[in-house]
Amino acid sequence: MSTTLRARRSCLAVPGSSQKFIDKARTLDSDQVFLDLEDACAPLAKPGARTTIVESLNEGGWGTKLRVVRVNDWTTEWTFTDVVEVVGGAGANLDAIMLPKVQTPEQVVALDLLMTQIEKANGLEVGKIGIEAQIENALGLTNVNAIATASPRVETIIFGPADFMASINMKSLVVGEQPPGYDVGDAYHHILMSILMAARAHDKQAIDGPYLQIKDVDGFRRVAGRSAALGYDGKWVLHPGQIDAANETFAPSQADYDHAENILDAYEWFTSEAGGARGAVMLGDEMIDEASRKMALVISGKGRAAGMSRTEKWTPPEA
Repeated sequence: MSTTLRARRSCLAVPGSSQKFIDKARTLDSDQVFLDLEDACAPLAKPGARTTIVESLNEGGWGTKLRVVRVNDWTTEWTFTDVVEVVGGAGANLDAIMLPKVQTPEQVVALDLLMTQIEKANGLEVGKIGIEAQIENALGLTNVNAIATASPRVETIIFGPADFMASINMKSLVVGEQPPGYDVGDAYHHILMSILMAARAHDKQAIDGPYLQIKDVDGFRRVAGRSAALGYDGKWVLHPGQIDAANETFAPSQADYDHAENILDAYEWFTSEAGGARGAVMLGDEMIDEASRKMALVISGKGRAAGMSRTEKWTPPEA
């Protein structure tokens, strides 16, 4: 996995039809904001929402947030116009397009081709705008590896739990929680790991979907902790109250971040001529080697993406 990540610990969903919510989103501390033209936007409101989104992106004020727009899926009549108006109108101020309900790699290829045509027609840098692919049903999961490699624009693979639960007839109405009767293990483990393996195999980020009980922050932390422990990069947030919990859960602890940076410094020095060109050495009471370095790169990468600073620094023995 690359050590340079675009932080997506907290991915805030905002209805594209609500100027009030869009303006509020600018002031919040989420890593990413996605303006939604799909489920959060009623059919009659979609044309006006496209205009609102384009104007809001071009007005700026988003700071370092990643700016993403979720368009409608290819089975609807809205997708083409969503992409043409948003990319054509605000492509210079857009980081990625999120495509929901991706079922086959051809759907990603179609989006890539359309985006390329729009970029060329509007004098935009071709390929600069990424794609976030959302897996929301059984067919999408079976094709997830092909979806991850369908276009070099693909940056993230996202788990969409609500639609997925419906697609496999899961006996539950509570999104993200274990279904009634499933009291051993994790009903979502296979899904989460399949998405994660596809993402990591192809150097993409893996993002967990929403937790709909927006007032239950403890529940959010518990469910987010599950995917964070596996290695996910972030999770959707539906309410400002979930943002801090997401940022904390998907960032390393200060102690782990410091330790990872110290492993990298120590290993670099010990493997150099000055350090004796050794491959396996002791860092305090811990043996570190090349595998330790790779693990430390993951933690340091997440910490750096989160803007963390070191509070302690390893120094060579002779210093």
